[in-house]
Amino acid sequence: MNPVEFTALMALCTAASFTPGPNTTLSTALAANLGLRHAMRFVFAVPVGWGLLFTACAGGVGAMVVALPPLRLGIQVLGVGYLLWLALKLARSSTLSQVNAAQLQVTFLQGVLLQFLNIKAWMLALTVVAGWLAGRPDGASRFAQILPLMLAFGFFSNLAYALIGSLLRDWLSGPAQTGARLRWFNRIMAAVLTATAGWMATF
Repeated sequence: MNPVEFTALMALCTAASFTPGPNTTLSTALAANLGLRHAMRFVFAVPVGWGLLFTACAGGVGAMVVALPPLRLGIQVLGVGYLLWLALKLARSSTLSQVNAAQLQVTFLQGVLLQFLNIKAWMLALTVVAGWLAGRPDGASRFAQILPLMLAFGFFSNLAYALIGSLLRDWLSGPAQTGARLRWFNRIMAAVLTATAGWMATF
């Protein structure tokens, strides 16, 4: 991979990983509501799930998703539905006890599977495959270089957002106005998830 290709890939990884989206929003919300330790399951799940998705796309599964509109639509519907469900749970929580009672906890497996329901993740994986792997005689070695890089971006971007959420945790759970801070924070996070779901529906 020449320097120009590598620089372009780094720019794509940065833009795709650190801009707000369903993963970073959930990382922030989980850490703010349940603490960094609980959020870490999701933070680790994101790169694992995306790595599996990227591997599948490199093997040709992504092309099948694009070629079969009903399959793509199914992924969109399930992904949008799951994000709206999480947004509803967040919007209804105004105290940490309510969050725990509502079991706003995304398991490691759910975090992995969420990547396969995110049409944005599919398009990113297909973009990388088409731009940096497809038709290249050194495709296998390129894949071995790109995969760890993408996994690192997925992990550290979500870790950064989770750390922000954990730093806000004490302030959000303070006694001011009987949980008003956390209530509004959760509603904002729910609105971001809803907006993301709406964007995914039209992707």
